[in-house]
Amino acid sequence: MASDETEGTADTAETADGEGEAKPESKVSGRPGPKSLNDKLSNKQKKKSRDEVQQELRELSQEPEKPPADLSKIYLRGGALVAVAWIIAAILRHWIGFALCGALTVAAVVGVFWLKRYMAKTQALGSILKGADTQEGRKAALERINTEFKKGDTQAVIAKAQLQMQDDPRAALVTLEAVNLDKELGPIAGQLRAMRAMIHLTLGETAEARALADKLDLGKQQEPKTRVMFAAVAAEAWARTGAGRKAVDTLDLFNPEADDMGELRAQLWRSRAFAYAAVNDTKGIARAVKRLATINPHLLGMFVGQKKVHPLLEREAKQVVMQLGIVPRKTIRQKM
Repeated sequence: MASDETEGTADTAETADGEGEAKPESKVSGRPGPKSLNDKLSNKQKKKSRDEVQQELRELSQEPEKPPADLSKIYLRGGALVAVAWIIAAILRHWIGFALCGALTVAAVVGVFWLKRYMAKTQALGSILKGADTQEGRKAALERINTEFKKGDTQAVIAKAQLQMQDDPRAALVTLEAVNLDKELGPIAGQLRAMRAMIHLTLGETAEARALADKLDLGKQQEPKTRVMFAAVAAEAWARTGAGRKAVDTLDLFNPEADDMGELRAQLWRSRAFAYAAVNDTKGIARAVKRLATINPHLLGMFVGQKKVHPLLEREAKQVVMQLGIVPRKTIRQKM
């Protein structure tokens, strides 16, 4: 994706009186102070630089670490179910009952085998992803995934896209779009849609994100944090395409300050900022922007000088950025 010159957020500028104003030009060094933020961001059509997109995707794609499933409880419950079925069949003493119990037993054995393979694969991929926190690490992880897992393995595809989206979002989209969602289980298809929508939102492609978000079924996600992530992505897509009230109502179901939110807290506040802007709730916008600033001031860069950001939201973010003395760093856009 060809792009022009843009600006990301950088280090906090020194202030002269503690109120966010930049220091005057130094008489000793003769170097001019930083230009005003308004001058630097006068062009509202600027797009995100490659580095900005990559940084934002790193923050959004961080999945909370899940504890390993307790397989012993699953085996115990499954075994108890099969045992009860055989007891009932023995009491009834009918060939249909024995046949059904035999089929249930075979299904349970197959299920246990599949579950063990699934968990082993998940742990292996998690181990690969855990060490991929640098560009070199991600490159090595991609090579391992390509050589150690089959090409059509959906779990491997998701892991591969998680790596690619941090350095090359377009490549991640190509990887995810190669999966036929109609052939996947509902929860897996939902995860793939959410990832694709997340990338489109970060790139400012709201129409594409909305089409995917409308097909997300939050009720089918049993894992609480996955459901929260789906809600955050869907709500942002709705908010940025005219369904602000629906976005606000959805986000009101989740408390971003809950102790167990962890990495999802920033994502929820980001979505709330877009949702409040969509319904012209200036107090809500201010609250969301200030909370994001306390989490990481540089997160506000996603609202300033980017395309398809509500003017009220951009104005509030710009004011907070100026108060904090954050100076945009000029970067050159590269092709994606």
